[in-house]
Amino acid sequence: MTDTNRETLRTTFGQDAELYDRFRPAYPPRLFTDLDALADLGPHTRVLEIGCGTGQATLPLARRGCQVVAMDLSPDMAARARRNLAQFPNVTVVAAAFEDWPPPDGPFDVVLSATAFHWLDPGLRMSKVADLLRPGGSLGIVSTHHIAGGTNAFFADAQRCYERFDPATPPGMRLTTDDETPEETAEFDRSARFGPVAFRRYEWQQTYTAGEYLNLLMTYSGTRALAPQARNGLLACIAHLIDEVHGGAITKQYRTRLAIGHKKS
Repeated sequence: MTDTNRETLRTTFGQDAELYDRFRPAYPPRLFTDLDALADLGPHTRVLEIGCGTGQATLPLARRGCQVVAMDLSPDMAARARRNLAQFPNVTVVAAAFEDWPPPDGPFDVVLSATAFHWLDPGLRMSKVADLLRPGGSLGIVSTHHIAGGTNAFFADAQRCYERFDPATPPGMRLTTDDETPEETAEFDRSARFGPVAFRRYEWQQTYTAGEYLNLLMTYSGTRALAPQARNGLLACIAHLIDEVHGGAITKQYRTRLAIGHKKS
């Protein structure tokens, strides 16, 4: 991904914060149970969350009593997160780009980024996070992958919609159960600021009607970045498949992954 593409695509999420809040799924509860153990979460743990969206991962942190600074690039996303988290005085929501943000005094115990770390500037994200953490503090990176499973036949059919309306679609692409990204471990290693990386994986499914699935697609940067005519054609093609070919609902198989490393003393 070029720097220009990254800057363009990462701003699309804030175009409809209400839609994002309604249709982006929450994260598996077991992820936060593992974070409790791996990052020693608890009351008064000082956490920086990068790319908080409307608060899907912030809420479990807030409920644990963590002292959270949650940031998002989009002012609209941040405003929605503030409303969602208004009952938690231990959470501060900041509308800012991580790369430009002047951090407050004192180090953090944990930095967490859920489905957002890949949007940050790769030239400084690891070094700036390490500078923000106390010695022994934890960096947790959460990613969510669409893998084979669920209504596999629908997703094979939908590939033809993407090939027709989205010129960036690789031809013949099919879902697999592979979510390995060696580069993620390599980035920790290259920084020389973190110890060995631990991984945890969580598989889960969600079922969508045609309307629900189209709304979900409209929270993705690739869909929003399409020209209006192509986007409308893509969504109509997918809606037809769900309603006319696959019985009005489809199930999507997800694998969420937590990668966590501790800052070297």
